[in-house]
Amino acid sequence: MRSFLSAVWFRLSLVPCVLSAVMEVDVLEFLVPVENNKTLFVWDIQPVHTEAEIYVSSNAPLHPPGFSALVKFYSAAQASEAQRRTDGCLLFQTSPLKVRLSSKQTPHFLSDSSRPLSHARCLELANHCLGFNGWTSDIITLKELTNKEEEEEGGGGRRRRLRFGCLLQLSFPPHRQTTRGAAVVEDSFTCTGPDVLLQKRCKLQKQVREKALVQAFTTVLLILLGNGKVMVEVKQTSDQFLPEQIEGVLQVNEFSWSEFDPDEEDGGDEEWDLTVS
Repeated sequence: MRSFLSAVWFRLSLVPCVLSAVMEVDVLEFLVPVENNKTLFVWDIQPVHTEAEIYVSSNAPLHPPGFSALVKFYSAAQASEAQRRTDGCLLFQTSPLKVRLSSKQTPHFLSDSSRPLSHARCLELANHCLGFNGWTSDIITLKELTNKEEEEEGGGGRRRRLRFGCLLQLSFPPHRQTTRGAAVVEDSFTCTGPDVLLQKRCKLQKQVREKALVQAFTTVLLILLGNGKVMVEVKQTSDQFLPEQIEGVLQVNEFSWSEFDPDEEDGGDEEWDLTVS
């Protein structure tokens, strides 16, 4: 990652506007922010609102009545700017708020976390920074990989098992960048009629498309320049899909089941064939 960012900085040095002045640059990833410099701690919120009106936490028992809140930002620069503009201001109450960058120690299980944003948050961040016409997604292939009946344990009847795979391309036409994402999802259920089967198929197809899009976004970096412009870079990882890899047959030999069902062990070594038609 460090070597990739070094290459990004080199590319930025070639931008004419950067040559004439020092420009503030912020790099955003499509990952859940856990850094302290992206988190604001707000306290001295007066208890004039109910918890249904404002999403905050109650003050500790020994403190005066009131609330506190944590506000997370995708951008460290914007978090710092928000802190500067809101600390000591009245905003929505009659007494000044205290706003600081968080100094809370990140739990060890989150310190190295790189959890991707949810599908909805990916769309929100991409649309906010790039606009609705700044990116597109296209399904390369969406296949039903498994559709079979299985005996329930104890002879309780028969269950249907469905599994879908999706390969998707994410494009940023104004920036001439593309990347790809792949996902596989499955479900096992008691099929009581054609309506149940149809509903499950539609649900799984939607889920696998969303998971493939999320996976594609994890390879994207949004570079916010101080002049308001946005650049897009794609992280070249070892598992990045190349154009020639999607011509013909794509074999998905490894897949982490922890994203879907950590208790699922059956079929972990099975090979899936996403044939591009």
